[in-house]
Amino acid sequence: MAIKKLPPERLKYFEELIRSELMESMAYIENVTKEQSVGARESSGDLSSYAYHQADQGSDTNLMEHTAMMLESEREKIRLLNDAMRRIQDGTFGICEMCGELISDQRLEILPYATLCIDCKEKMEDKKRRQRR
Repeated sequence: MAIKKLPPERLKYFEELIRSELMESMAYIENVTKEQSVGARESSGDLSSYAYHQADQGSDTNLMEHTAMMLESEREKIRLLNDAMRRIQDGTFGICEMCGELISDQRLEILPYATLCIDCKEKMEDKKRRQRR
């Protein structure tokens, strides 16, 4: 039985796609971090002639929590993309970790860090749903 692998031109395409997504994610984190540092100065009252109201403080706290969740999500995406780059280097990219079949190009276009084909991902999700009942 021959080991299935993506053709070199497809690997090159996905490597470029992953690099692009990594750059976007890192730029997003950098921009949000810069905005947070500017926002922190503004909310401290340095740039405002208005009294700081409790409702504003609550809104700021909510925004900070939301931003922290978004940053964490983006950091996780970067970790997954880096893992996908390692799989490209070691020759296992695009191969389902459960069944060993190739993951469809359509799936990898949407989630270039996918480690499971659609069928195996659905089986895993069904199993999780059954366990929660």
